[in-house]
Amino acid sequence: MEKRILLADDDIDFGTTLKKYLELNKFEVVWAKDGAEALEVFKMHAFDICIIDVMMPKMDGFKLSKKISKKNPETPFLFLTARKTKEDRIKGLSLGADDYISKPFEVEELILRINNIIKRTKQQKTITLDSKKNELIEIGKYIFDIDNLSLSINNKTTKITEKEAQLIFFLNSNRNKLIPREDILEKIWGQNDFFSGRSMDVFITRVRKRLKDDKNINIKSVRGVGLEFLIND
Repeated sequence: MEKRILLADDDIDFGTTLKKYLELNKFEVVWAKDGAEALEVFKMHAFDICIIDVMMPKMDGFKLSKKISKKNPETPFLFLTARKTKEDRIKGLSLGADDYISKPFEVEELILRINNIIKRTKQQKTITLDSKKNELIEIGKYIFDIDNLSLSINNKTTKITEKEAQLIFFLNSNRNKLIPREDILEKIWGQNDFFSGRSMDVFITRVRKRLKDDKNINIKSVRGVGLEFLIND
């Protein structure tokens, strides 16, 4: 079965060429030529991955990715951009991007990255959580509802993403002991490289914020080694 890609890019020449090349590599491609059109298309179809240009009319790639993640946080996406600033890369990571590629690039490399992301996403969906469906887990004062992807404390419930849930579950399963950084990357991100490492740092920050209302929970970074997920019962 062909994997379906949402391609959001306003460059007609580039988009035409990339769409044809992806289709030659057995992908089904739906091409939207601005951010607003891409969002409407995303609402109507399911996609295995989204390829999003940062600079687009009507709605830029960063805004589009936020809306896509809000509607379906499990859909992976990567950014394409002609800009190479550090700030753009960090912003892309903070939005949960699975990759960030600067133009120009080798299309063969893009194909490899797409396949790796889709494969990794499938593996992550089966990781730990599937066997724990319908289970409520106490994490300090929080109630972690895996099935509904939520955290509750003091009668307040917060929805979280699949990736946040995977990370919280893994950290809690290894509470009160040193967890090597590479173990987290390989288990949750499926690979240990620079981009995944930066993405992990972003999600660790998110999880700290999710759990900040219980002062007995501490995610301690051990420089050059990993993390400790500490709960003072």
